[in-house]
Amino acid sequence: MPFTTESETILRPSTGDGDHDRFAHYVKKDQLLPSTVEGTPLKALCGKIWIPTRDPKNYAVCPTCKEIFENLGSEGEPGAD
Repeated sequence: MPFTTESETILRPSTGDGDHDRFAHYVKKDQLLPSTVEGTPLKALCGKIWIPTRDPKNYAVCPTCKEIFENLGSEGEPGAD
């Protein structure tokens, strides 16, 4: 199943560290449109769950999602090359 990226926003008390918690995450493409239209939460490859509200092009890709995605085989399963 193809994957795409979507952004995540985590609201936490300000620590002065900036926006280091904002990343674009990999999600299954078939879940993205219903989530965007209906406002239902998405689950990223890294396990993060959120409701998409931002343009993922404005954020760096989540390093954990990227690593998991790169280890997926051609069938969309880990090690299934």
